[in-house]
Amino acid sequence: MAGLALALALCALQLCPAELGAAPPQRLLERSGPRRLNKVGAFAWENCGDKRDPVVLQSLSVAPDPISIPGSLRVSAAVSSSKTVASPLKVVLVVEKALGDLWIQLPCIDQLGSCTYDDVCTILDNLIPPGTTCPEPLLTYGIPCHCPFKAGSYSLPASNFDLPDVELPAWMTNGNYRVRAVAYNGGQELACIKLAFSLQSH
Repeated sequence: MAGLALALALCALQLCPAELGAAPPQRLLERSGPRRLNKVGAFAWENCGDKRDPVVLQSLSVAPDPISIPGSLRVSAAVSSSKTVASPLKVVLVVEKALGDLWIQLPCIDQLGSCTYDDVCTILDNLIPPGTTCPEPLLTYGIPCHCPFKAGSYSLPASNFDLPDVELPAWMTNGNYRVRAVAYNGGQELACIKLAFSLQSH
């Protein structure tokens, strides 16, 4: 779930509301054409659920900082779960972008931003068809890539991932972002994670 939370955070990028009050708003929506993601930095995380949440992110390390794209990413993570997590696994994201001293919640547009994903299990099945071997390094370390996720502890030692060149939508702007991701199963909150990072493109 740690890798899933990171992936959702990096994908949940945002548009700002057109108006922020009486004063003319700072321009956040750029229409100069596609750009390429250059760096992701200042990455930080914390658990935001209460002590009753059955799924807890014990550790998450991402290096280097900033991450250059394209480039290499080194990730280690540990997650514990006191219950088996099965479909439907609902994830609710609240995504905000810094505008001066304010944090502006961004809407859900084309499945990016402050979106609700009704069943992440289905998304995983679409990415990695059932019956397909989980990709490395998940396979080596016995980390499942499909629901259900059995109760227990999962650990990903420091592992390298190659990041390809990424073209950004024209509306994506540089700046600081924060994301609150809450996972639910059968109406019960499973986990809550807060992520923060900055984006730089060219």
